[in-house]
Amino acid sequence: MKMKMTRFFFVLAFLFLGTQVMTAEERFDPELAKRLGADERGMKMYVLCILKTGPTDAAVIGEERKKIFAGHFANIGRLADEGKLAVAGPFGENTKAYRGLYIFNVATIEEAEKLVMLDPAVKAGVFVPDLTLWYGSAAMMIVSDTHKRIAKPKS
Repeated sequence: MKMKMTRFFFVLAFLFLGTQVMTAEERFDPELAKRLGADERGMKMYVLCILKTGPTDAAVIGEERKKIFAGHFANIGRLADEGKLAVAGPFGENTKAYRGLYIFNVATIEEAEKLVMLDPAVKAGVFVPDLTLWYGSAAMMIVSDTHKRIAKPKS
């Protein structure tokens, strides 16, 4: 009896899972790929920016620092809302003077340089940007929308 029940559940699970498996062709969404700018591999070119500790970081303190960082975070939100920034975030403590990163949704370093210079913390010398081309998943462009859905609202 135990063997029959085990076999029954195995067959049931196989039938259920078998209906859930889709081929790559069935999963492919050409409209989404086009909207995200994906190539045939589902990838696209971005510009990766590593923000390093800048020459004025230690000197910028108090209200001036609060104002600069308020502008820094506002700039991140604006660029993300405009679709120019796929991802941004800080690094943990490290010995490389790495403070944060941006992944810009632009094709050239020159375009990213213009965007990173809008950051008040970069303008003030708190951060120094290091830019390079980066080839990554086009799905990076939906991270911001997903993040908005999972971040708990501030009270």
